[in-house]
Amino acid sequence: MEEKTIGEYRQVIKACKDIFEKKTKDYGTAWRILRASSLTDQIFIKAKRIRSIQEKGEQKVQEDISGEFIAIINYCIMAIIQLEMDESEGLDIPYDQLEALYDRIAEDTLNLLTNKNHDYGEAWRDMRVSSMVDIILMKILRTKQIEDNQGKTLISEGIDANYQDMINYSVFCLILMKFVD
Repeated sequence: MEEKTIGEYRQVIKACKDIFEKKTKDYGTAWRILRASSLTDQIFIKAKRIRSIQEKGEQKVQEDISGEFIAIINYCIMAIIQLEMDESEGLDIPYDQLEALYDRIAEDTLNLLTNKNHDYGEAWRDMRVSSMVDIILMKILRTKQIEDNQGKTLISEGIDANYQDMINYSVFCLILMKFVD
């Protein structure tokens, strides 16, 4: 079963990366001006929209919520890049360098997923998408608290681990929503 999950994860990330690449070609790396905390707020907006649609049972903007999960994944990867890169490295990043960062972060996050999946036995497959959205929102609030504490924690995982968890829960949601074959 784990190989199936790895294959599905790679399909989701491939779709996310395709959108990321196209948006990078359209907009460049303008997002580099954002602080990681601003990216956290963008993730919050996307997750709140998903929850709002789930609770209301309808939507006025006819954009599929799968696009919101894709945006969460891409914003999380951007935020991890922001945490890793120094401002002195500039705002413009050539796409080949950006692609290598994207791939490494996606692979590191997949490794986290496989380790947790091993221990939890793919419990996520029996969860509701709505519960995972709630967990994503909780992870966002945790991240915001850590950001407000200037990144310091006493016992908890850091900001990057929360972003990775948000990526993985978003991937799980897309898999459960039959986004991939």
